[in-house]
Order: sequence, then C-alpha cells, then structure tokens
Amino acid sequence: MGTKPTTLALLISATLCATSLNAVAAPTSTILASATSTADVAMDETIVVIGRNHTNPLNIAANVNVIDAADIEMSGATNLTDLLRGQSGIQVSDNNSGAVFSMRGFSSSQAVNNTLILVDGRRLNNIDISAPSVESIPLNLIERVEILSGSAGVLYGDQAVGGVINVITKAPTETSGGLQVGGGSFDTYEVKGDVSGAITDTWRYFLAGSYNQGDNYRDNNDNETGSILGRIQYQTDVEDFYVEVNHFDNDRQAPGALSLTQYEQNPRQVASFSEGEYSHEITTALRSGYQYQLTDVWALAADLTYSDSATSSFLFGSAGHIDRELLSFSPKATANYQLANGTLTMVAGIDVSRGEADFDTLYIQRNNQQTMQSAYVQASVPLTSTLSYVVGGRYSEVTDDLTDQLLYAQGIELDNDAHALELGLNYRPSAEHRLYVRANDNFRFAKVDEQAYTPLDVQGLNPQTGRSYEAGWDWVGATQTVTLNLYRLDLEDEIVYDGSRTDGPYGGGANVNADESRRVGLNTRYEVQLSNDWLLGASYDYIDAEFTQGENDGKALSWVAEHSGKAYMSYDFAQHWQTFVEAVYTGERYMEGDNSNAGDKLDSYVLTNVALNYRHNAWTASLRVDNLLDEDYVGTGYYSSYGNGYYSGTGRSFRITAGYRF
Repeated sequence: MGTKPTTLALLISATLCATSLNAVAAPTSTILASATSTADVAMDETIVVIGRNHTNPLNIAANVNVIDAADIEMSGATNLTDLLRGQSGIQVSDNNSGAVFSMRGFSSSQAVNNTLILVDGRRLNNIDISAPSVESIPLNLIERVEILSGSAGVLYGDQAVGGVINVITKAPTETSGGLQVGGGSFDTYEVKGDVSGAITDTWRYFLAGSYNQGDNYRDNNDNETGSILGRIQYQTDVEDFYVEVNHFDNDRQAPGALSLTQYEQNPRQVASFSEGEYSHEITTALRSGYQYQLTDVWALAADLTYSDSATSSFLFGSAGHIDRELLSFSPKATANYQLANGTLTMVAGIDVSRGEADFDTLYIQRNNQQTMQSAYVQASVPLTSTLSYVVGGRYSEVTDDLTDQLLYAQGIELDNDAHALELGLNYRPSAEHRLYVRANDNFRFAKVDEQAYTPLDVQGLNPQTGRSYEAGWDWVGATQTVTLNLYRLDLEDEIVYDGSRTDGPYGGGANVNADESRRVGLNTRYEVQLSNDWLLGASYDYIDAEFTQGENDGKALSWVAEHSGKAYMSYDFAQHWQTFVEAVYTGERYMEGDNSNAGDKLDSYVLTNVALNYRHNAWTASLRVDNLLDEDYVGTGYYSSYGNGYYSGTGRSFRITAGYRF
C-alpha cells in the first residue's frame, strides 16, 4: 500500500518461488509413501479455492471452511442463500431481488465487488455493480462450497478482497440420476432433476435442470426461475477435458424500497410507484477446460469461458435493457514436488478477460469495454516436516473504453494497474493442531457504473488497494473442532458511493475513492460430536470497522454488524430421521450509506431455522421452517437525507421437499 504498482511485484515473487525450488532437495519421480493415523485420514479432504490446485485445508496458511454434501443435507436448506446465512464470517443482505454476501466488513453494495463468487473456479461476478446471480446455482447441483475468509489477491486478483466463495458442482462418475420436488409458503413450487452416465469408457455426460416459481414474501415480488446445465467430459489417467453449457432464466418482480412508516405499517407491501416493476435476466454460459499431466510432478491446464447476459427491466418508472458479455481465458501450470520434508506445490498462470456492458435506459446511455490481463505465481514450500511457507505475487492491468451520454459523450480510455504480494507461514506440530500467520495484498478496479458516476471534476477512479494480516489456530480432534482467526484489513482509495455529496452527475451523490479505512476482527468456531446421534456447534464473529482518515475519522463503516454469530444442533432421533436447529444472530448496524453515523442503528435480530430430514435407501424428504419465530428485520436498508429506504427480510416460511435417486 502507498506504492505505485509495477511489474516488480510479480518479478520478486517469481524469484522467491524459483529460489524455493532450488533451496530444497531435488524432487523424486515417485510419490513417497507414508503412514497416516486415523486423524490424518479424517482430515484428508482436498479443496481448490485457496491454491487453484488440490490441497488439504489444514496445510495452507489461510482461514478456510468447507460445507460438504453431508452439511448441505443436514441443514435442510433449499437454496444457496439459506445455506450460507450464518456461516462464520458471512453477513447476508437481501433487497428482495437477490442476496449479497459480505465478508470482512463491507456494506451490501460494496460486498458485490469485494466478495468474489466462483462456480467451479469461474467468476460469477458481473462487469458492472449488479449482484452475481446466485439463484442460478440450484442446491441439487452443488457438491460442496469452499469459503476462504480473507484476501486472495495473488491467486484471484480483482475483487478477492474480503473473501472468496467457490461453489463446486457435482461431476458424477457413475450412471445415476435423481428427481426432487418441493413446495411451501408464498405459493412456492420447485422441481429439480439430474442424470449422468457413460458414453464410453472415457466419455461421460451429465445433465441437470431446475424450475422454481413463487410469490415470495412481499407483494409484487413474484418470480419464475429456471436453469439447465449440460456437460460432456473425457477423462483418462493423464487427460481431463470437458465442455459445459449452462442456461439461466430469472424473471422477478421488484417491490422497491419502503419508507420507515410503510415498513412499520406493513413490511410486505409494495413500495409507492413500484407496482408492476420487474427485472428479467437471461444468461447463457459456455465453458471448456483441459488438463494434461505431463509428469508425476507437472501438469498443464486451461479454462475458456464465455457468458452472454441480457436483462430487461421496468424500474423507477421506465423500461431499460442491459447486455453483458464476458470472454476469459486462464491457462496455468501446477507442480507437486515430493521432498524429504513434505510436498512443494507451485501454481503459475495468466488470466485474460474481455468484457462489455451496454446500458440502454431512459436516463442512461452507456457502453464499456473492459480488457484485463494478469500474471501470477505462488509456491508453498516445506521448511521442515511441520513448518511451511507460502509466497506469491500477481500483476494486473486493466483498460476501460467508456462512453457515457453525460460524463463521457465523446468516449474516454481509462488505464489502471495493480499488484499483490503474499507471504505466510503454516505450522502443523501434529495431525490435530495447526497455526498460521499470513499477509496478503488485495485490490479491485472500479466497475463501469462506478467510473461513469463520479463527481463532475473527477475523471476516473483509482484502483482500491489494501493489505490483510491474519493469524489463526485450528484444532481437529476425534470428536471436537476449534477454530480461531484474528485479522486486520487496511484499505486505501476504497471505492464507495457517497450519497451525501452534491457534485454528482445529476447534482446528488457520486462514486468516490474514500478515505482510508480499517477493519479488525475475530472469527471463532466450535463443534463437538457428543455421540453418534448428537452434534452441537457455535460460531462468533466480531468486526471493528471504521474510517481512519478524513471527515469521518473514527466513524463506523455503515451496514457492518459489530457482533454476529450462530448456534446449531443436529440430532438423529430415530433410524432414518434427523432434526436440525440453528439460531443466527446479527447485531446492530447503521443503515448503508450512513458513513457519518448520523442516523440511528437498526435493531439486532435472531433468525431461528429448523429442519426435519428423512433418508431411507434412495428416498429423501425434508421439512424446513425459516424464521420460525417470525422475526421482523430489515434485509437491506439505505440511508438518505431525503428519507431512508427499507427492504423487508422474509417472515416465517416453510418448505417441504421429497426426492428419489436411482
């Protein structure tokens, strides 16, 4: 932070990684066998979120949590939002049109661009500030969810500031299929299905689809949502190739923001002048990948992704249309050297993307073409059998060709660059214990909407840059798990919308590079298996997020709850039957945009969710009740000197599902 980004970042990191390869004993061509204890086997799960390569979460210097298929079934959740709500380090915001996941203390509008959402490593975040469509990922497609809390600027670059959520979809290797139907509150109906099979010994196919419709909690909030996925995969001992196509269609009415009086009178009502408003998104994504195992040590891989999205809407009293396209190419090389002290892993690659967003509304005529190139390298090096370090670097350049009818009628080219470095230590004195420290830079570039909505005297926003420091301890016993993580996140030139300004394009607010800010926090988790039938767990998160410079020095960042947490219980009370109860707490916080802390805080609240699950052979069934106590709460709220806007959280609701696998 505070230095001009240059290619020196990547050169330094590459030099360190190369030095690491030469400093440790030469690799052998075969994998050395070693005895493992029962505890080792229990913890031997691999993830890909932190290393863009398969690795054990306890062997990396980072705070990583994995939600596997058993956790998903136990929760009884019917969508990704409910599954992630209350997960340690995640605060969920919902404006009744889609959820946003905040990690490490960002407001809902900032979280869209500071939490990176991936599906099998493919970015789901948009080229503009629109929230990623998590509704496009039905739960029946999800194998597991990997959550990295903290910055990942080296491995993923732009937007990996507060954390990374990587959704891994199923890739069946056997001939199978399944069908699930469900229904519940607010006239909700849903059907999901999938089928997989072998074409030859090396070629396989996978098809999946889902359909959901419902009225939802608020008036004028009906939705009709469907998705289809098809994948063909070729796999041998040394090669892995696939082609995948995904189509997503989401037509949803928009109920708008309520005034405080309206919210208190009836939180379910549609806002004034919002009757009949809607947003309809249609997205098609094509993806292909290839991996080749050159030797026992080296592998080459590449992913090519193209997505096309069209959104038609009627919002704020006028019709509009937004088209988005994104083409990305990500080749990489990975190495796994077996050394005397352990395994040295290295990944190096480039990320190239070209995106375009075209806005056509009553008030906005705007087009942006964004081109980004990045190069990165990271290595994890064992110093001893119990101690390893990770080092890496990334350099990125971005060019925006922007045309906006108001600010840049003749067009403008905006060029920016940024870099990130990483250094961490991971100490594992036994199979049960792990301690780590880590420093990781992060950055994000301004989106097209942000670049075209600045103060009249500002021509382009600077990249947001920052550095994250963290330390943690994990203990995984036979029946208990304890996790403790401490962190500090410092940001410069944070890109925010300041609604209090009067020099924006239309005389009001504008996007700006804000004063320096600091976030200090604590994440804790505890889980205990009391018996074969009983599982208890709890987590607690503390965030002290405030400005450290300028007119708001010492003021709390808006829409960040200082305290949050979760407690849960699972009980297998009879053969084939299991029940699950959780209580998710969100503390007091200021309305989003209230950076001067002028208004009152919103009240804290607890959401109590329960599920009753049944499994017998190929049959499954579940009854889940969300917000059992029918708590009134604000899903998202925006501060304004002209009057705040409130989006109601969903009241009590239930969902019944039944499924069969063959």
